[in-house]
Amino acid sequence: MKIILPSSTAPLRRLSRMLKGKAYSEARFFIILDENTYQHCLAPLVAQVEPLQMSELIEVPAGEAGKEPAIAAQVWESLCESGADRHSVIVNLGGGCVSDLGGFVAAAFKRGVRHINIPTTLVGMADAAIGGKTALNIGGFKNQAGFFHQPDIVCIDPEFLQTLPPDELTDGVFEMLKTFLIAGSDLYGPLCDSMLGVNPTLPPDMIAACAEIKNAVVKADPYDLGTRHILNFGHTFGHAIEAFSLQQGTPLSHGRAVGIGMAAALALSVGKLGLNAAIAERYREVAARLTPMPHYSLADSENILRFMRQDKKNAAGEIRCVLLKEPGAPVIDLAIDENEIRQALLRL
Repeated sequence: MKIILPSSTAPLRRLSRMLKGKAYSEARFFIILDENTYQHCLAPLVAQVEPLQMSELIEVPAGEAGKEPAIAAQVWESLCESGADRHSVIVNLGGGCVSDLGGFVAAAFKRGVRHINIPTTLVGMADAAIGGKTALNIGGFKNQAGFFHQPDIVCIDPEFLQTLPPDELTDGVFEMLKTFLIAGSDLYGPLCDSMLGVNPTLPPDMIAACAEIKNAVVKADPYDLGTRHILNFGHTFGHAIEAFSLQQGTPLSHGRAVGIGMAAALALSVGKLGLNAAIAERYREVAARLTPMPHYSLADSENILRFMRQDKKNAAGEIRCVLLKEPGAPVIDLAIDENEIRQALLRL
């Protein structure tokens, strides 16, 4: 997998040069996108990446609605009707939901075709587009079916962030905070300071550093058998909180749900692993600036627990979480008592 990071040379121009190479001489390109990326991102993409100007477009629903088995089946039908073959390349233009769906489609079509991720959201650039995990949702539960299928190329161009409403950047900031925390990166403090400042900023080199950390973790454990589990920090809580919010009719975005989940995980880390309470409090201050902290009742916590029991990271009938002993020292696959989970949720 090749990652094109922000630099003095425009990332999309570098992608264009790569797609003109011998490796793609027989390729037909199919761009999977949603209504938002069709409207805001397609034109600048094809203007700078000449080999994609004759691509066929496959539009899918935006957000989690696009990660359904029925949508994947429709995309496969479209590929078949268009005569796509083993040399075809799927280009995923969008956020994490588009790359999840598009990667899944590519992994299964013709027993596996190449795909390229061009993330247009901060979540995609910092996390979702990198790593080769693909997934669909089943029965209201997130990411229950999927493949490991590495993209050929991930092209990260922060210019696409200009197309987003400012509010949507928050999701990616939470993923960056997670990455810098688990890695013990020196960039964690400056990112916190920026988010608490009057005019928060996200320099391209900070986005690039986050992507490089994620890629290094993936390379060390491409099939998520051990050390890569550190990337699940906040996600056991976060996925359940996201599913619960959808059930309640007040949906939270994935990034915000994970951000809240990290607050719960850090609170547990203080009690179980001796994490410095000041670290948890500092994070909570930043998180509360980015999104309102929820107030869960005991009945709410029981519903969230129901979703947590379905988490794919569980084992031996136990709910498993990633907690933090200190920045840069995550502890994976830690069994958590359900009463501890209830207390963490109620304390939010």
